[in-house]
Parts: sequence; C-alpha cells; structure tokens
Amino acid sequence: MTMQGTKQQPGRAAPAAVPPRMQLGAVQRGRVERPPVVLLYGTEGVGKSSWAASAPEPIFLDLEGGTDRLDVARFPKPESWEDVLAAVAQLTTEQHEYRTLVVDTLDALEPLCWAYVCQQAKQPDIEAFGYGKGYVAALDQWRVFTAALERLIRQRSMSAILIAHSWIRPFKNPEGDDFDRYELKLHLKAGGFLKEWSEAVLFARYETFARKDAKTKRVRGVSTGDRVIHTARTAAYDAKNRYFLPEVIPLVDWQSFVDAIALGAPADAATLYAQALQMIAQVTDAALATTMRETVEAAKDNAAQLARIMNRIQGRLFVQAQATQENAQ
Repeated sequence: MTMQGTKQQPGRAAPAAVPPRMQLGAVQRGRVERPPVVLLYGTEGVGKSSWAASAPEPIFLDLEGGTDRLDVARFPKPESWEDVLAAVAQLTTEQHEYRTLVVDTLDALEPLCWAYVCQQAKQPDIEAFGYGKGYVAALDQWRVFTAALERLIRQRSMSAILIAHSWIRPFKNPEGDDFDRYELKLHLKAGGFLKEWSEAVLFARYETFARKDAKTKRVRGVSTGDRVIHTARTAAYDAKNRYFLPEVIPLVDWQSFVDAIALGAPADAATLYAQALQMIAQVTDAALATTMRETVEAAKDNAAQLARIMNRIQGRLFVQAQATQENAQ
C-alpha cells in the first residue's frame, strides 16, 4: 500500500517523497541584498520625478505627464489598470536594458484602479459599493499590483520607485489636541498598504525654518531653498526606512541615496563608537553634545544601536549646517 492507501502497481518504484521547504538545513543567515524599493512623496515641484530619473536606466509609467521635459524612457501613457499591469509584465518577461521602474504618480494611478474595480463589479463609482466596500475591493487590486512588482524585482533585479504627491490632512490625536500633517495623496487604506509594502517611505520638501521676529513676535517661515528627504516619521509626516539612513538627507540624486544606504550598513561597534564621538565633536550645542555622548557611551558595544544613534546625530548636524547657512544670509 502507498501512503495514500492505494495499491502500488507491480514493477514501479514508489515516488520519492518531496522534501518540505521548511527544513533546518535550508536556513540561511545574514543580510539579503536586493534592489531598493522606494516610495517617494512630497510637496509639488520639489523634484521627485527628476530624482527618480537619475536612477540607473529608468523607465517611467508616467500617468500625468510629469516627465515631459525629462530625457527618459517611458511607456505610452496608461489608460487603464490593465495597461499598468501589462507594462510590469512586459518588463518581467521580455529582454531589455532597464534597471529601474518608476511609477509617476500613485495618486494618478488610483483612479484607474477604482475604474477597474467598478467595471468588474458593475458599479457606477467607487462610493456605490457602500460602507467603504469599494475601497476594500480596490485594496485587493493594489495587492495584485505589488505582487507583480515583487516578481519584477525578484526575477529581473530591478529597483522600483513609486512617486506620489502629498496633501495636508487633519489628524485626530488620541493623546491630545488634533493637528494637521502631510500624508500621501491616496485613500487611507491604499496609502497604508503601500507604505507598509515599501522598504523606504521618503518625504521630500524644501527645507524651511520658523523664525520669530524679535519686535513683532510674529512667526514666519523662512526657506533655505535646499531640498531634503526625511526618512523617519514625525508628527508632521510619515516616513520610514530599513537602510539605517540618517533622519534627514539632501535631495540630490539617486547615487547620493545609494551612497547613504552603503554608509548606513552597520560596521563593528568599536568603529561606530569612534565615528560617533567624532560627529558629536561637531555639535555646537554643548548641552546637546553632552547628552549625545552619554547616549553613545551607553550603547558603545551595540553596533545596530550605535548606527541608529549616528543617523540621528547626522540629521542634527545637517539641520545645524542649514541653520548656520540661513543665519549668514
């Protein structure tokens, strides 16, 4: 009898058992390198498309004409959700020279997703589903989209850059007063899912400082003109990264971003400890520098913790340099 309880035919060997994938012998250790997957959003005109165009051999899915003045490769403008999935499939299965897919923008792509969901369900619009069910159905299509991107990244080793605009929305604070903050210009369900899926969520804006007039006591915003990327969440915006990046980096080009990733890879604790002390020596606020030294001293044997602390110090040094430059003008 076989394992299934059926008789084995004479003269035939029993089929070899297929070993399960989840075996101790298949366990791997160490960092897994893969191309970056980035969601870049921010204020209008800050240079999101130009930044993405500096990535290696990019090809754009340009849904709103943001690359018209850029010398880049682009698919025909998608007119449907099926067009978008077909473009990703082409990049996955066909031979080509491209190394980065740029979707520009997610908020222009979302209406195509809604139109497809409505067409499939024979509904006139996304609100006609009732009780938010249309947005839940759209979320299933976003999962189809990211699954297609995963295949592209895995099979062709391509990077993916998803661009989106930001808007200011009220935030209901469960711990105190409500306030406004920058958010992805997407439905909350789609935005939450795409932020979770991406390896880095970066918020781009022009660096701005608040200055109070000594006489009138009025506060006005002063821009340095510098463009920056925020890599960690604050009360004002969402951001994250899995690359040990500083909290603030200049918005220059893709290579600068990749260089920042390389610098963020944790070294040994002794090396990071020495580097952290050198960085603290540049901090002009004496009280803050003392606090930083105490924090570094407490983590001197933990490389990962030191790397995170150094990212915060580097972000502080960047803000310090911008303030110095702005005061000199």
